[in-house]
Amino acid sequence: MPAIEVGRICVKVCGREAGKKCVVVDVIDKNFVLVTGPKNVTGVKRRRANLNHLEPLAEKIDIKRGASDEEVVEALKAKGLLEAMAEPVKPAITQA
Repeated sequence: MPAIEVGRICVKVCGREAGKKCVVVDVIDKNFVLVTGPKNVTGVKRRRANLNHLEPLAEKIDIKRGASDEEVVEALKAKGLLEAMAEPVKPAITQA
């Protein structure tokens, strides 16, 4: 299982959005990905994120690369993960 791929649900472990879930929308390079919450669901804005600041989860949704926030919300509804995305989690790893 590739850890970071389009559609993978992750938890942000650093920054002001730490503990919030997000979805990988695009892989930029070996260090960065484009993530979105979407903001109206989890509070995470669409932005570039460092891979070291993400903790991948087991869940994955079926979206195409560069999907809009509306398409992400529809995919989350289809999988029944919309309510689970809204609740924050405590990150398992912490950065010193």
